[in-house]
Amino acid sequence: MATQIPPGELDLQEQIARIRKTQEEVDKFAAETRKIVADMIKAQAETKILPLAAVFQAMLATAALLGAGAAIAKLFFP
Repeated sequence: MATQIPPGELDLQEQIARIRKTQEEVDKFAAETRKIVADMIKAQAETKILPLAAVFQAMLATAALLGAGAAIAKLFFP
């Protein structure tokens, strides 16, 4: 009968179905990984500016403290 599938053929079709299912899972995980990496790159780009701003703020604070110290020294030592 032509409509029956031989047992070896059935095993092959099951293996192909498993491979396709596994490939779909791999594709899903790859898409998830790409999304996570994109989020990480975005976060790194946003936080890269922070250290420069912190350095600038530290320089301003140092200048303010030195200026205040000079003003107080000028009051006490005319």
